[in-house]
Amino acid sequence: MTYKEEDTRIEVAKDQTTVQSEDTLSLGHSDSSIDHVYDKEESKRNPFLNPAVEKYYRNLYESTKYECRERFDPNFEWTKKEEKSLLWKLEWRVTLLACFMFVALQVDRGNLAQAVADNLLDDLNMNTNNYNTGNTIFYLTFLCAELPSQLISKRLGADIWIPIQMTLWSLVAIVQCRLTGKHSFYACRALLGLLEGGFVPDLVLWMSYFYTASELSIRLSLFWTTLSLTQIATSLLAFGILRLRGRGGMAGWQWLFLIEGLFTLVIGIASYFLMVPSVVETKKPWNKKGWFTDREETIIVNKILRDDPTKGDMNNRQGINLKILWQTITDYYQWPVYLIGLIAYMPANVLTAYLTLVLKSIGFKTLQVNLLAIPQYALHIVLLLGITYLTERLNNRLGLCLLQPLYTVPLLAILRFWKGTMVDKWGTYIIITLLLGNPYIHAICVSMCSRNSHSIKTRTVSASLYNMFVQAGLIISSNIYQQSDKPLYRKGNSVLFGLSLAMFPLLIGSKFFYIHINRKRDKIWNAMSEEEREHYMNVTTDTGSRRLDFRFTH
Repeated sequence: MTYKEEDTRIEVAKDQTTVQSEDTLSLGHSDSSIDHVYDKEESKRNPFLNPAVEKYYRNLYESTKYECRERFDPNFEWTKKEEKSLLWKLEWRVTLLACFMFVALQVDRGNLAQAVADNLLDDLNMNTNNYNTGNTIFYLTFLCAELPSQLISKRLGADIWIPIQMTLWSLVAIVQCRLTGKHSFYACRALLGLLEGGFVPDLVLWMSYFYTASELSIRLSLFWTTLSLTQIATSLLAFGILRLRGRGGMAGWQWLFLIEGLFTLVIGIASYFLMVPSVVETKKPWNKKGWFTDREETIIVNKILRDDPTKGDMNNRQGINLKILWQTITDYYQWPVYLIGLIAYMPANVLTAYLTLVLKSIGFKTLQVNLLAIPQYALHIVLLLGITYLTERLNNRLGLCLLQPLYTVPLLAILRFWKGTMVDKWGTYIIITLLLGNPYIHAICVSMCSRNSHSIKTRTVSASLYNMFVQAGLIISSNIYQQSDKPLYRKGNSVLFGLSLAMFPLLIGSKFFYIHINRKRDKIWNAMSEEEREHYMNVTTDTGSRRLDFRFTH
């Protein structure tokens, strides 16, 4: 949640009376046309125009040694044209870079399903249950690495830790080309989970240094769009690489692990030189001019802080102590989002992991199945971008998240109860493709988790906790399809159908929970005088989302 959202920003921002005259808004620009500057209503969204708020946060930024504090200026103004131009620069410098690095994760995390299509299980004398065990080990170590990774990232800096992670897991991904059996398979899955765990929340935290909450939500949808684009590209790539079976005495899946592992290693090494610590620390020996001018840095810093003043309550090389860790774990206001993360993605995760095996079992050939996976990714991109855009446009996140179960429940019912599944392979393929292209709400939930933390301190940990619940869901989902349930996995699909139904009460209940908390706080806050509010801000021991002047995003 941020101060900038009209329906929830604190009354201090509403009641402030210090509004600058229009002729001072452009600051250094001769053109003071109302079309080129923020109007008075926009200025009212600046919480720092209230002297008490400014004093409180200025002291906070100094005490935490927030690296961008020198650019903090409550009276600074800029044009909409400048902000739009700067946003495009951020797309190239930050969003594109984040997507580029996410490619490395998805290539090494997702190529196992493609390798299975080349008879990896038979070559390693493994069965479906061994495959489940390997996936379980991966998700378990991935989960265990989430929080430690975030703690390391906050101490070293995301710009240092993320490249280290990427380089190390790429080396393990390459070693997979020498797998000899289930034990080496389990060992590699464990190492990949340990090294990849924490990457996504680390990268999301780094992106939050450059974007406001609403901007970040849209960029996260682009971030996960990269996942689908990568899967399309790797499906096409796998179609060619798997044809190398027999060359050099290696199976197709061995060539796949070797070539794609080398590719991600290049990305990992490049990230050392491309990432920067913060908005004001972009100059490098190989880029002496940096990313931004002084004015551009000031625009970004003040735009971000006015949207969420708590983003300066910690510097990016400051570690998390045990007190903050415990406060975040016990912050029950975040638990509804964690539970959504646990359940929401299970059906799609199960079908994704078993897509190639299911398609082969109903009559499709090895090389066909990788190409048949492409349409689902295209659908996934359209629905992901669409639902994320609508949540920001309509400012209704959990309500629109209901579109996911509304979409998946009927399709899962068909997959589970349709008797023609084995006979009509193309009909089955269409149902599975539609299911896997479902409206993906992960970007929305990550954004909610970030906003509702209301502090860079707790945001760091809550992002990891949310992802840990997601990984816990993956652990459960990797054991839903069993060897005895082959080839159509009727029992497993019954479980998926029930999980999808459970999303209705979970999403609706979470929505009403946050509405209730916000109304309760409104009643208390509105009953306080201006002096009482200022006194509360100066002396309260409430932190993060527990503050009376904070309202939850839902």
